Amino acid sequence: MYKLIKQEGRARLGDFETVHGTVHMPAFMNVATTGAIRGAVSAHDLKELHCQVQLCNTYHLHLRPGDENVHTLGGLHKFTGWDGPILTDSGGFQVFSLSKLRKITEEGVHFRSHIDGHRIFMGPEESMQIQSNLASTIAMAFDECVENPSPYDYVKKSSDRTIRWLKRCKAEMDRLNSLDTTINKHQMLFGINQGGTYKDIRVENIKEIAGLGLDGYAIGGLAVGEPAEVMYEIIEEVEPFMPADRPRYHMGVGTPLNILEAVHRGVDLFDCVMPSRNARHGHIFTSQGIINMNNAKYKLDRRPLDEHCGCPTCQKYSRAYIHHLIKCGEMLAMRLCVMHNLYFYNTLMEKIRTALSEGRFEEFYREQREILGRRI
Repeated sequence: MYKLIKQEGRARLGDFETVHGTVHMPAFMNVATTGAIRGAVSAHDLKELHCQVQLCNTYHLHLRPGDENVHTLGGLHKFTGWDGPILTDSGGFQVFSLSKLRKITEEGVHFRSHIDGHRIFMGPEESMQIQSNLASTIAMAFDECVENPSPYDYVKKSSDRTIRWLKRCKAEMDRLNSLDTTINKHQMLFGINQGGTYKDIRVENIKEIAGLGLDGYAIGGLAVGEPAEVMYEIIEEVEPFMPADRPRYHMGVGTPLNILEAVHRGVDLFDCVMPSRNARHGHIFTSQGIINMNNAKYKLDRRPLDEHCGCPTCQKYSRAYIHHLIKCGEMLAMRLCVMHNLYFYNTLMEKIRTALSEGRFEEFYREQREILGRRI
């Protein structure tokens, strides 16, 4: 259940109650693709990094260790040690990324494993069954993510098929949640708005799926190569038709600036591999802008990564030491940098929520949009 607490312009402050705890929104979900954050960060570390929601990958966990094995072991919460909300994606984006290995039909998608090439079929029912086995808090509907740009006629057909798939997802989840063998009988379902960069298809799609009474609604198929301004325009077109009493999730977004801009346009929930992926290469987000710890100028720098940061890395280690670890190829460098970037993202969301609570989000937005994309 979503409760809107306060609104400033389109930006929303709210709480989302789930069977695994309340998510304070706007919020960022930390991406634990295979049940762990890349960079040697565990579910237990996430508590110290102010994480609220862990996101796990349906496709990858289906392949390894197998969703039925996760079910046998008690679901993702027991398997990973994370006791807060978990969102699982549907596998749709991974199918999109395997475009050379797939065939899409009305029933679903036939594709080959990227690991060993064996044949796999996944449709709406299969995706829901896998996510039910994983016992996540929130399951995402199975959809097709199209490349931007794609021909109008194809995008329209794909959008219509995604709506039909969503209805099948809903029916299957209702069935699964009624079974005695289901671990989480309160699993929620989020629908996904698709339509490429065509505003009329996007609006038609959201109008259709908004009437299904789902637990939340996502904007998918963006942040896949189109200009940021086009992404913002699509949000502005879709947002007025998204149910006000449900969470709004922008999938795969993004940079801190992308997130700030999307919050300003009425979005509540985000995920992205960027903070951990960039950190593993020494690219660090700070309160003053973005720094590259590979640079030689940090060789004798005694300061922490960010002098205004309270993360475990900044409390204990210097830029000089982290620069040294990177140059030596030490795994600890990745861990320390990933922990910092995740803390930065999560505490950025806290600052956004505080600004909304205090009625000064517009001021915060104008100030931070000049800083968040700056490279030092």
